[in-house]
Amino acid sequence: MASKTAGLFCVVFSLLIFVLLSQKALAKPTDHHDHKHDSFEFIQYLEGCHKGQNVSGLQELKKYLTKFGYLNYDHSKHADDDEFDDLLESAIKSYQKSYHLKVTGSLDTTTAKQMMVPRCGVPDVVNGTRKGSKKHNRKLKSIHGVSHYEFFFPGPRRWPSTQTHLRYRFASSARQVPGTENVRSICAQAFQRWAQVTTFTFEEVPSTSAADITIGFHRGNHGDGSSFDGFKGTYAHANPPKGGNFHFDADETWSANPGPNEIDLESVAVHEIGHLLGLNHNPDLPDAIMYPYFEYGMVKRDLNRDDIDGIRTLYGLQ
Repeated sequence: MASKTAGLFCVVFSLLIFVLLSQKALAKPTDHHDHKHDSFEFIQYLEGCHKGQNVSGLQELKKYLTKFGYLNYDHSKHADDDEFDDLLESAIKSYQKSYHLKVTGSLDTTTAKQMMVPRCGVPDVVNGTRKGSKKHNRKLKSIHGVSHYEFFFPGPRRWPSTQTHLRYRFASSARQVPGTENVRSICAQAFQRWAQVTTFTFEEVPSTSAADITIGFHRGNHGDGSSFDGFKGTYAHANPPKGGNFHFDADETWSANPGPNEIDLESVAVHEIGHLLGLNHNPDLPDAIMYPYFEYGMVKRDLNRDDIDGIRTLYGLQ
C-alpha cells in the first residue's frame, strides 16, 4: 500500500512540475524584448576610439556611417576591417558638423550618445554631400526668420501638380505587430496633418487596389535594398516622390500612446509622410518633424513652422 501511495505521489508531483514548467514557457514571450538588444548598442563599446587605433567592432561603425551617407570607401580594403583610418575620421567629422557637435574626429561621448538614438533609416547625405541644396533650399530668409528644411538631392523631387490626390494601401510581410491595432486610423490622422498645410488629399484603398503609396510592417531584409536592423535601430523609412514605399520596422515596440519603452506610431508616420512628399531630413532643428532621430517615449506629432515652410516652398504655396 505504501509503495502505491508513493508511486501516486510521484506521478502527481511530476505532473505538477510539468504544468509549472509549461506555464513558465508560455509566459516567457510576454516580455517582448527580453531576448533582444539595442541595434546601436555596439557604439557604446567603441566610445573614445580615435585615428590610428585598431579596435574590434569598428567595422560596424563604418557600416553605420556608410548607411547614413557619411562614409564611402569605394571598394577600399579598409571598408571591412577595424582600422580607424583617415576616411573614418573624416566621416565622423562630417557627422559631427551635421549635428552641431564639437568636431573632434574621434568617437567622443557626445557623438556616441547621439549615434545610439533610434532614427529614421533614410540617409542624411549622398556621397558625402547633404541632400539639401544650400543655394536654394536651406537657410532661406523668410518672415519666420531662418529656415533649415531640406529637399532631396538631386532634386527637388515632388509629385506633379496634376497628382494631388494620393491613394494609399496597407500591405505587410510581418504578421500583426503588437501596438499597431489602430494603424489605419493613426496613419489617416498623420496624412491629415500634411493635408492641412498643402493642397494634397489622401485616400485609403483596399490592399489589392492600385495605389500611389504602400504602407507596411516588415523585418530585416524585406526586398527594397534597405534592411531593417531590429530593436531600437532604424525604426522606419520611406521613398521620396514618386517612390511611394513607407515601411515600419516590425521589431520595434510600437504604441498609440507610448510609455518610456515604446515608440509613438503617429509621430513616426508624420515624419515618413514628409519623405513621401519630398522633404529630406533636417538635422539642424531637433523640434522639427523632419529631424532624423527619435527617442522612445517621445510624442512629436505637430508640424514645426520649418516643416510647414519647407513643404509649402517645395510646392510653390508660399
